[in-house]
Amino acid sequence: MHGKAMTTKLIALDLDDTLLNSNREISDENVASLQECAKRGIYIVLCSGRAEDAIRPFIKRLNLEGIGCSEQGKFLIAINGCSIFDLKANEQIFCKKVESDILLRTNEIAESVGLKSEVYTPDTIYYEKETNWTKLDVDLCGLKGAEVENYSDFLKQGFTKMLVPGEPEELQKLQKVLKAEFGNRAVIFTSKPYFLEILPPNCGKGEAITWLANHIGIKVEETMGFGDSMNDESLIRLAGAGVCMSNGLDAIKQIADYVTEKDNDNSGIADFLWKNVLK
Repeated sequence: MHGKAMTTKLIALDLDDTLLNSNREISDENVASLQECAKRGIYIVLCSGRAEDAIRPFIKRLNLEGIGCSEQGKFLIAINGCSIFDLKANEQIFCKKVESDILLRTNEIAESVGLKSEVYTPDTIYYEKETNWTKLDVDLCGLKGAEVENYSDFLKQGFTKMLVPGEPEELQKLQKVLKAEFGNRAVIFTSKPYFLEILPPNCGKGEAITWLANHIGIKVEETMGFGDSMNDESLIRLAGAGVCMSNGLDAIKQIADYVTEKDNDNSGIADFLWKNVLK
């Protein structure tokens, strides 16, 4: 599609394997295209499974505030849509949590098969005991990690997300067990083959974008979402224009309105925006 420029007022972007390249960096080309979008009044919203503090460095990299577009860069969606922040007001404006009994039962089932769980706050990943898996997650997210002595009691307060890391084949088995146990009381999926996520029901990146569009006062049809993986499914499905990266999963490409010509290592987002939005 390179015809008439698309009418877009909000662009939501997944991070890993979408906006970020394989070195977990945002290319200069992607930065330039998103800054140009912001200058034209389009909201730029990073929309990630990561917690708030793990997303902030990428907000800083886009430097929308530095080019006088702080309004266009003031929203951030964290924990796969469970949490929305207004960075300008420095407040959380939307939050959903997994029920405490689901967290406790997930942890119990995971431990019965030799796996450990983790939960998140905006700046910290909490777990019962540090493992190689927790170290991997802390490193990937750029958050603090902390052991909790009475982990089961700690879970009773409820959290936006629980994650169970482990070998992919073990997580596939666990996912089936948890889905059968909880049904529609929780959203359960793998964000990476070795990360199984448990989220609140009716909560996802797409639902968050729908809520945010209504909050801002724009039509959902005027939103655009970029993603590549299963945790982007609702974003691609519910955004006005769902765009899958060329390096994305086939299942996501099939439900997308568009697929980029270039992948995340070749500034696929910038290429798409210049050809279809920034005409």
